[in-house]
Amino acid sequence: MKIISKRTMTCLLLVITLSACGAPTSGETISEQDILMTYSVGTMVSGFFATQTAMVTPTPANTNTPIPTNTFLPTPTIFNTPPPLATWTPIPVFFSSTPNVALTPSVTGTPPTATVNSGALAFGCNNLAIVRDVTYPSGTTVAPGESFVKTWKVQNTGSCDWIGSYTLSIVSDDHFDSSWNKLGRIVKPGDWAELSVFVDAPRSGGTYSAYWRLTDGANAFGATLGLTIVVVE
Repeated sequence: MKIISKRTMTCLLLVITLSACGAPTSGETISEQDILMTYSVGTMVSGFFATQTAMVTPTPANTNTPIPTNTFLPTPTIFNTPPPLATWTPIPVFFSSTPNVALTPSVTGTPPTATVNSGALAFGCNNLAIVRDVTYPSGTTVAPGESFVKTWKVQNTGSCDWIGSYTLSIVSDDHFDSSWNKLGRIVKPGDWAELSVFVDAPRSGGTYSAYWRLTDGANAFGATLGLTIVVVE
């Protein structure tokens, strides 16, 4: 609130006093000048108090509800990332065997050929390996009762010499009337030699086999020497 100064208050009191003193008594005539003066003083006082009232009276608070502000939604972001692939979960399938059903396995391809351990064929320092058939390879056809010489090329795979007294011994000979000679020479380790038997073919048609081994005179050693022929009548 604004406080009125002493000077302003003195002027107001003076004006009010003059106005009261100047009031016409009965029988007096109010001049036009007095009327104007009285009107002016009243207007000034009225305006002054109106101004003071306006200064004292507080301004009423604004109770209007503010207009809401428009809120814009965010711009959607487009992603180029593809959705994840679906995962596949395997489902186990159980089979029950059918009873009383014999399953026969089928063999495909060429079965492996067993490899002979040449070291196991040795006796002491003596050993022998077959190089190849020189005559009458397996399955050769002959006439009934035919006489021929079967020869093998062999190698001394032992660690000592073969001497001239080494000879052949029969492993199996049920159909041939076979004979042979002694080695007759020295064969050093790693060298090759030829061994032969003299045989007479059976007189009946069919397939026949016989087997021999080299011996030092007491003990056979090395690979088995085989003969298989077909007698055709």
